[in-house]
Amino acid sequence: MAEKNKQYLTEEFIAKIDKFNLRARLIVEGFITGLHKSPYHGFSIEFSDHRQYNPGDPIKNVDWKIYGKTNRYYIKRYEEETNLKCYIIVDHSASMGFSSANSSKLEYTKALASALSYLMISQQDAVGLLTFTDKITNLIPPRSMRSYLNIIFKELHNLKAEDKTSTVSVLHSLADRVKKRGLIILISDMIDDPVKIMQGLMHFRHQKHEVILFHIQDKQETDFDYKRDTEFIDSETNEKITVSPWQIRRDYLQTYEKNVRFLKDKCHESRIEYNAITTDTPFEDNLLKYLIKRSKMM
Repeated sequence: MAEKNKQYLTEEFIAKIDKFNLRARLIVEGFITGLHKSPYHGFSIEFSDHRQYNPGDPIKNVDWKIYGKTNRYYIKRYEEETNLKCYIIVDHSASMGFSSANSSKLEYTKALASALSYLMISQQDAVGLLTFTDKITNLIPPRSMRSYLNIIFKELHNLKAEDKTSTVSVLHSLADRVKKRGLIILISDMIDDPVKIMQGLMHFRHQKHEVILFHIQDKQETDFDYKRDTEFIDSETNEKITVSPWQIRRDYLQTYEKNVRFLKDKCHESRIEYNAITTDTPFEDNLLKYLIKRSKMM
């Protein structure tokens, strides 16, 4: 695995997760009843990988070539046999490039998406990646092979914050393509029409998918703590305006908090899991906090 693609997944971070004994219970373990065993496994023509033979497995599925080399029994696994199929949806529109500290929202998102991909494939769930701005920029279908991480990490590494946002059209487009129930994870700063975003997320819920939203926020977006006259530039339109922040801070915060409350309430009503993430907290801490919360919900 290329070193640049491992920048978000240090051995120390992986050791932390193992220490908490959460890998086996990560996010999807027991999360969606009935999805972990497909009635069609063994009939798919798409080979995935191998797993160790267990008593009761059909002898016809034993890979005798592997047995000849290792003197151990392994079963051929097919794509339909994987526990769960998940799409991680990553927003890399221009607003995601904003940063008031060490890490931009996009860099933080890359780290989070990398870690989730690694952990899910570690427990043999299939994960895919969709990246978008005002259109789908890449769609990598779910697979459960560990070698598949290289493809996902490379795509994440090369992402740049650019172009405008059209979240709702992207969500509807993917929802129309994904027919089998699974897990949808959206990672975005949610700078778009919140009503339309919720319509897109509800499309997945209507199709019985489980949906998790990670709302990525910069601390200055939540606090608006500017001390002097500041020029603000719309990253998607390049429109500029210079203001005295203390004069508009109250109205800004009221509007911002109103939008966040709307998203939280609608997610709760729709049984969509909402997670607010701020980039001033190390992503390992936020992820571990989330995993601990998930483990308590199981």
